[in-house]
Amino acid sequence: MSHPYTFDPLPEPVVEPGEFVFAAVGLDHGHIHGMTEELVRAGGTLSAVFDPDPAKVEEIIARYPQARAAASEQEVLDDPAIRLVASAAVASDRAPLGVRVLDAGKDYFADKPALTTLDDLQAARAAVARTGGIFAVYYGERVHSEAALLAGQLIERGAIGRVLQVVSFGPHRVGTGRPDWFYDPARYGGILCDIGSHNFEQMLHYTGATGGRIASATVANYAHADTPGLQDFGDAHVVLDNGTSGYVRVDWFTPAGLDVFGDGRTLILGTDGYLELRKYVDITTDNGGGQVLLVDQEGQYRFDAAGKTGFPFFGRLIRDSLDRTETAMTQEHAFAAAELSILAQQQAEVLAG
Repeated sequence: MSHPYTFDPLPEPVVEPGEFVFAAVGLDHGHIHGMTEELVRAGGTLSAVFDPDPAKVEEIIARYPQARAAASEQEVLDDPAIRLVASAAVASDRAPLGVRVLDAGKDYFADKPALTTLDDLQAARAAVARTGGIFAVYYGERVHSEAALLAGQLIERGAIGRVLQVVSFGPHRVGTGRPDWFYDPARYGGILCDIGSHNFEQMLHYTGATGGRIASATVANYAHADTPGLQDFGDAHVVLDNGTSGYVRVDWFTPAGLDVFGDGRTLILGTDGYLELRKYVDITTDNGGGQVLLVDQEGQYRFDAAGKTGFPFFGRLIRDSLDRTETAMTQEHAFAAAELSILAQQQAEVLAG
């Protein structure tokens, strides 16, 4: 049946060519490609790339030939034309890099988890307070998912009333060829801090909460005895500060029979209806990913989110950097999601494998 909802217009470039210049430093995770692509699509200009691995640098420059290979991180930090540095370095290295970027007078955009310890969080907060810079985080499973963005627009339009609970599942596939740091929890942060950070951010965003406490959390290595540092399962129940709640389950058990990295799903319960997001696949159908299912007081609806929302976060981040505003994501929200993920990881009971 037809639905009564209209949606926001698709985003367009927010700056002219050369008006917003940024760099990429630390290319250890493939997320740097999506981060870079969307900043460029929003009008940004990639001007410099640095990583100790020249093959990684060459891969990005092949896509963005206007960029140069910087000889060092310091060369990037010393370049007055660069306004923002994007990074997908090893997770435990992201916060210290961010502090150096802010102290150099630039804004920072880190892959998640941007912070892996409470000391990281304290240092990042202090750097923001000291410099007035932006420490942005790529919570891609919301800001780079049209299904997640469409769900947000439906919630804003009152489609399900007040949101009461967010339940999210983040299965992934281990695959092959992972670097050593992927198996070291001191470097990747642990499964709830790493993958789970996406889900804690969504809980806060959809419920409108500003923080919360971890009611319970568990982690385990159930089936990867050869890599004991890998946590292949984690879950957490969160009580949020506005009386709502959230639950997350993340794992590395995507079976080989699925043709995407994971069947990521989110269930959002409201007082007047509920939403289900089938972000990456709608199994046993030809629908593809990006499916949003809505049940309200009037009926049942399915939305294919592809091409409906675009990814406005990136253009807003560019404008925030230029205008000193907070339209993409507030600094406190980015830090609050990271804090929940760190606390869940620290408080998690370790289950026997």
